[in-house]
Amino acid sequence: MPMPVTRLRIFISSVQKEFATVRRDLKAFLMGDAFLKRFVAEVFLFEELPARDQHPDEAYLTEVERCDIYIGIFGNAYGEEDNIGISPTENEYVCATKHAKTRLIYLWGADDTRRDPKMKTLIRRASGELIRRRVNDLSALNTEVYASLVDYLDRHHAFHTPPFDATVCEGATVADLSRKRIDWFIERARRERGFTLKTGTPTPALLAHLNLLDGRKPNNAAMLLFGSNPQHFHRPAETKCISCHGTEYRRPFASQQIYDGDLFNQADQARDFVLGKINRAVGTREFSITAPATYELPPDAVAEAIVNAIAHRDYHSNASVEIRLFSDRLEVWNPGALPGTLTLASLRIDHPSVPANPLIAEPLFLARYIEKAGSGTQRMIELCVEAGLPEPTFELRQGSFVLTLWRDWLTEEALAALNLNVRQLQAVALVKQNGRITNSEYQKLSAVAKRTAHRDLVDLVAMGVLERLGTTGKGTAYQIRKGAIKGPKGP
Repeated sequence: MPMPVTRLRIFISSVQKEFATVRRDLKAFLMGDAFLKRFVAEVFLFEELPARDQHPDEAYLTEVERCDIYIGIFGNAYGEEDNIGISPTENEYVCATKHAKTRLIYLWGADDTRRDPKMKTLIRRASGELIRRRVNDLSALNTEVYASLVDYLDRHHAFHTPPFDATVCEGATVADLSRKRIDWFIERARRERGFTLKTGTPTPALLAHLNLLDGRKPNNAAMLLFGSNPQHFHRPAETKCISCHGTEYRRPFASQQIYDGDLFNQADQARDFVLGKINRAVGTREFSITAPATYELPPDAVAEAIVNAIAHRDYHSNASVEIRLFSDRLEVWNPGALPGTLTLASLRIDHPSVPANPLIAEPLFLARYIEKAGSGTQRMIELCVEAGLPEPTFELRQGSFVLTLWRDWLTEEALAALNLNVRQLQAVALVKQNGRITNSEYQKLSAVAKRTAHRDLVDLVAMGVLERLGTTGKGTAYQIRKGAIKGPKGP
């Protein structure tokens, strides 16, 4: 019987230059995942090794000897060779083999013709000694490593129950899955991502390929993705959509729907709910037989916000994903918190992907319901800015992660009711386009003195049209206020 594990040391091996970003992002995932971080003590990357009085070759092999698990990412490059023609990647693999370390090998990419001949030889050696998995991107790598580590921890009796998505769905069998939805998924994944399995692939084979089986039983991820009736096994796994009167969450609601079924279905219906209730401008058929429609919120941003919540929510929570539509904003409530390695500020810049439910996220990625790892929040920001809307806001509220997309509440009708002067109307249009305006920019736009510009801008702030960024001085700028207007200026 395997001995129980203590906290793990993991060594990541690859050609550093070829996988510089992948290595860092994989480490962030392993250290940030809410479940795995309970069992992972250290993830070693050679480039993070502090200065020490030891030859580099000795240093990294010492770390291989210290590790519990060796992760090898084999790509196209073989790496810089030593005086006998061996790269660090191969030396690390040989050392891990010699010291009987658990080796997890991931073959990156589908085009084997581009690989260095020596890397091909190393891959053949590894393939003859153990099972290795092929991956094409970071999302797939995260999923495969996650599944392998959960299996390792389970075999070593490290926990009483595995994480939610990898746990066997109690009382369920493969017969509780919808073959129709599985066929739909295979066809879509093949079309969208070049998925390798063919239409008609037996259900157990597909589930095994996606790490959705525990023995012969489907896990929770399989049930939520492809179940005929997932809520029979997981009642809170649904999406609530509420349309509110005005800007406050208060009954009676304008409308309310609760969507169940599999996660793909929930994402589709929740998106349609929102798009069916926000403003839409229909163009002409000048260039197409179909008249183009422009929504006040970018549909792709709406879809991304909803799917991110569905994919990354805490499924142990009895709360559901909630979509709340107000007159000035769309709020998407996701039960749970951010991973430990991410902050609210880091969501606005390049950041690693730390999916809360990797076995759920990967099929959603393959079906193109979500995009590449770590890019969703930035893409939503870009889409909103391109549409002339304020940037989305990210918050942690009442045990949930809340993402807010701001509607264009400054419609022509709303602006007309405010009795703005021509200069102020021009300023509002510019802020919608550029995101902000300064006093000096207002002066140039309207050809007015600094005092007049200041007075106009202060009036716009008082009416709730704009809000000031910064305090005073040259750093002061103004942006569209996030929230409902206060009303026209008094006499």
